[in-house]
Amino acid sequence: MTGQIAVKNITDADLIKKAKIKQIFSNFGPLFGFVGLLLLFSILTGGKIVQPKNLSLMLSQVFVLMTCCSGVFLIMTVGGLDFSQGSVLGLSSIIFCWVSMYSIPLAIVASIVSGAVMGAFNGFFHVKFKIASFIVTMCSQYFFRCLCKYITTAGPVPASYNVLSLDQTWFKFLLMGIILVAVFVVWHFTRVGFDLRAIGAGETAARFSGCRPDFVKFLVYVTAGAITGFASFINVVHVGAITGTAGRQLETQILIALVLGGMPISGGAKARFSNIILGTLTYCVLEKSLPMVFPVAASQQLVKGIIFLIVVALTIDHESLKVIK
Repeated sequence: MTGQIAVKNITDADLIKKAKIKQIFSNFGPLFGFVGLLLLFSILTGGKIVQPKNLSLMLSQVFVLMTCCSGVFLIMTVGGLDFSQGSVLGLSSIIFCWVSMYSIPLAIVASIVSGAVMGAFNGFFHVKFKIASFIVTMCSQYFFRCLCKYITTAGPVPASYNVLSLDQTWFKFLLMGIILVAVFVVWHFTRVGFDLRAIGAGETAARFSGCRPDFVKFLVYVTAGAITGFASFINVVHVGAITGTAGRQLETQILIALVLGGMPISGGAKARFSNIILGTLTYCVLEKSLPMVFPVAASQQLVKGIIFLIVVALTIDHESLKVIK
């Protein structure tokens, strides 16, 4: 009997120890991964990756991606996915270019509203007809992308010449910072942030806590669309004109960035705001470093795939894994 108690105590101690190690890895793993990759590629590239010129180029990729990641982060927290972000960015950018010919402030509002409308389109079909989020957003991805290509058939859509004067690093950093601060405040200090985590953990329990899952999920898609619409302003400031391929593959970049940052695919309480920042920075380091180490594009894709698979294998939570909503 004494031996059974001792074995039980040892087993419990081992489980507690494993739980603590898992918690530490979950909290600090993405940070260690980012620092490790930065050091690794600094060595492999002979220090080129940390040169001011390359850091500046890397930073130019961060603004739009991190802004869009903040919106999709909210969607993934409730257990959903959004594969239409690239098309939403492209169409919102076109609308911004059109309206910027009359007024830049009005163009910003127009791009945000257009993104929110497209997000509402996704949210409506997802919530009203109970269609899985990845199916709805894949369908809308093709629909919005088709509109982008149709509009740009005759050539790129230019923005007002005055927009180019706003292509300043500090200004784009300020715009991105506004979105990040807003999401941070909502996430940590409002009832909405609690509801998002509760829905991701389980809708039934969330309803008993007084949450309205359908309304919150619809609101999340509208918000994510509006944020991407705002990101289209940053995008146009940088490129000046929009083609039918604007925002192409953005949804894949967002998903990879968030997962690299430690974002659990099933959402819930284990989501962290730091997933946005660390994930985006890690992805941008990979995007800039891999061409320096592996000149062949196929090799770059292979390495990215391997890294992505390893990260998913190490961070996936098998206990709470479920079908994406």
